[in-house]
Amino acid sequence: MRIDDIARELGRSIETVGETLVAPFSDPVIRIGVTGLSRAGKTVFITSLVANLLDRGRMPQLLAAGEGRILSAYLQPQPDDTIPRFPYEDHLAAITSDNPHWPEGTRRVSELRLSLKVAQRGLLAGMSGPRTVHIDIVDYPGEWLLDLGLLDKSYAEWSAEALGRLTKREAGSDYAATVANVQGDAPLDEERARSLALAYRAYLETARKEGFSDLTPGRFLLPGDLEGSPVLTFAPLHRPEGAAKGSLYQEFERRFESYKRNVVKPFYREHFARIDRQVVLVDVLGALSAGPQAFEDLRQTMADILMAFRPGRNNFLSRILTGHKVEKLLFAATKADHLHHTQHAALTALAEALLRDAKDRADFAGAATSAMSIAALRTTTEDTVTHSGKEVDVVKGRRLDTGSNAASFPGTLPIDPSHVLAPARSGARDWSSGGYRVMEFAPAPLTLRAGEGPPHIRLDRAAQYLIGDRL
Repeated sequence: MRIDDIARELGRSIETVGETLVAPFSDPVIRIGVTGLSRAGKTVFITSLVANLLDRGRMPQLLAAGEGRILSAYLQPQPDDTIPRFPYEDHLAAITSDNPHWPEGTRRVSELRLSLKVAQRGLLAGMSGPRTVHIDIVDYPGEWLLDLGLLDKSYAEWSAEALGRLTKREAGSDYAATVANVQGDAPLDEERARSLALAYRAYLETARKEGFSDLTPGRFLLPGDLEGSPVLTFAPLHRPEGAAKGSLYQEFERRFESYKRNVVKPFYREHFARIDRQVVLVDVLGALSAGPQAFEDLRQTMADILMAFRPGRNNFLSRILTGHKVEKLLFAATKADHLHHTQHAALTALAEALLRDAKDRADFAGAATSAMSIAALRTTTEDTVTHSGKEVDVVKGRRLDTGSNAASFPGTLPIDPSHVLAPARSGARDWSSGGYRVMEFAPAPLTLRAGEGPPHIRLDRAAQYLIGDRL
């Protein structure tokens, strides 16, 4: 470890000790990280959660709300002056306007503080007044979370894994053909380096559209201010017999290490390592619709990224001796409103099975974990129709592509998740059942009563799991 890394870690440890000692004498703060891979619904989740905590008419399973102990809720400036504020009002307007539409997805870290004034329970209610609990919600791209797994890999290891994945994907055929003719031991040529980086980025963008999840480095997809910089100008290469200093391979190796040092580690120190509770949103239905290979890729990805978490209990001693740890992890399968409620149990079981490797690792380390199926914003209604002489449970909503009203039956999810997991693990290219076809819906026009947030499915249960024990 370099001297500056040691200094930063020491400074962070001192800061953690300070926070721990001051915490008993200040208002409690729950810092919740919200992430997920592309199109999992992070922005809508945060927007609907905040709206439903401000107006709690649809939150009966959040016990403090159901018992009437949340006396008020209000937004206030977040404590981190250097982090952009999550644009809650803009996103709420997008989903509640006369012509509702999905807000723009997450492209950077943002934060929002919601404060709740909560009445005490039992004997404490008569001995002290209400207390204030601050909830700091941190939104960050799931693509960046994938990068944390790079910290324990060398450039050679990452290149071998990346090339191994792309050769199995149709989207990777062009880059695989290109890199096969690249001599890694040749002298560095910046134009050649830039061309390879752009080709690899094009592959990642196509693979994401095809439903794949393991797409590192994540900043290739969301470069921000780093667009065109040397730290993003590298790509996986086959390892040559020997690569002298100044060769293409050696320079890509150096830039890979620079990426870890200057991009990934600062994100971990400044944001990720301070999380108390973590939500990981997973588009299970989207992976199903993309096919067995995309589904298996999602399973492996979720197992891998969990290793970036430091699960365990945030007790006084552990925070001083070993640093901050995530106490609770919630794996939420989103878009439950795209299925009739009779299939929600199967969706939850599938999410639990899909994330079994990741969940077992977290349980072993002491963190509480839970998996559930939710819809942060309900976009559909349910109906039963007759098709080919049989009654079929469907959902109805406004199609995202055409704006017309339509009914959808994506297929019957198996009661036994192994009927999906087995063919995915074995490398099947298609589902034997004929596949799953998930329709994309636009937000439905809303008429909200006073005191009600946007309609949802089990968002109150998710909130109870995440913050109920602290209210």
